Amino acid sequence: MRKTSCELFAQAQKFIPGGVNSPVRAFRSVGLDPRYIIRGSGSCLFDTDGREYIDFVCSWGAHIAGHAHPHVVEAIKKTADQGTSFGACCELEVQMAEHLVEMVPCIEKVRMVSSGTEATMSAVRLARACTSREKIIKFSGCYHGHADSFLSKAGSGAMTYGIPGTPGVTRGTAADTLNADYNNLEDVKRLLSDNCDQVAAVIVEPVAGNMGVVLPAEGFLQGLRSLCDLHGIILIFDEVITGFRLGPGGAQQHYSVMPDLTTLGKIIGGGLPAAAFGGKKEIMDMLAPVGPVYQAGTLSGNPLALAAGLATLELVREPGFFENLNNHAEEFFKELRNITKETGLAGLMNSIASMGCLFFESGPVTDYASAVKADTQRYADYFHGMLELGIYLAPSQFEAMFVSSAHTDADLSRTLEAHRNVLKALS
Repeated sequence: MRKTSCELFAQAQKFIPGGVNSPVRAFRSVGLDPRYIIRGSGSCLFDTDGREYIDFVCSWGAHIAGHAHPHVVEAIKKTADQGTSFGACCELEVQMAEHLVEMVPCIEKVRMVSSGTEATMSAVRLARACTSREKIIKFSGCYHGHADSFLSKAGSGAMTYGIPGTPGVTRGTAADTLNADYNNLEDVKRLLSDNCDQVAAVIVEPVAGNMGVVLPAEGFLQGLRSLCDLHGIILIFDEVITGFRLGPGGAQQHYSVMPDLTTLGKIIGGGLPAAAFGGKKEIMDMLAPVGPVYQAGTLSGNPLALAAGLATLELVREPGFFENLNNHAEEFFKELRNITKETGLAGLMNSIASMGCLFFESGPVTDYASAVKADTQRYADYFHGMLELGIYLAPSQFEAMFVSSAHTDADLSRTLEAHRNVLKALS
């Protein structure tokens, strides 16, 4: 007989810290135990307790075409028949590199890795080598993985659990990370003035997707580009979420701002562990074996992950894919926004393309300080209600919800009705 989610979580806590392999999965911030998923299909998840959910987490944005898409699954199966890992070069690596150079405006050369954290920490190492400087500027509430350099005022799980930093990061590393306010160019200028000729890189989520969804203010990204040019600094766009989500060329194409380096993940692996970093040739050619900057990975360019990623990129490159998905999602977010206003509850819907976030906060959310004002208890109550009605959202106020091409009109209509009923119950 299949074990329940409750039984599995109790067992997991005996062997896994907190019972989970990534903190936000614990459901602790919403006061519940996690659901254990046994299957995903299209827009839906199925748990071990026999419940079905319409899924708006989509493996944290990776499944832009839905769960277990036949084209992706077939590509994985076909590749697996030939072997799962070689520790050697394979043709899929070349195919993926060609696709990325063609699709992402700033990428002239690219290196595959296995996680977004690997991609961002490698990009920063490369920037430090290129500039012979040590400090970096990041933005409060942005999350760039769990490398030491990024765990100061980070978003995602760190923000969910109110962890401003973390033990284990040395004072020297912490001192080399400077935090600016998102959407605040004057704050960046102040840091550059206080640390003259010491900053190697500015790293930013061009659309912040780890403190909810926070859009860049008009001129913010362009201003960062200008400041980096002025001071000889490498501009890094962390497009682990926005890459192939806003459009085929990511946020840099959407906003017409060219970074020096880009990091990619999630969609690039089609649900399997794959990520990448890439950019200008002269920067990327500093990597070993051509240059002196060492970076390596046993499973980098894993054939299964690349097969899944290439199959997914084939889907998103089909004519009309993004137009259809984004129009569908934008109409859905508009209706969520309208229903929220009708109920009179303090709620704000931030969205772009197929990603959005409902903040239980009346004022605009434009940065970390305004995001943390959101009523997390109200979100927890909302999460409970939606889950009971079969709608699976991120178990945190500070994460994005994602619409996939697999979400049908019926899925979205059912979600809107659930949203209306839950908000009425909370008002």
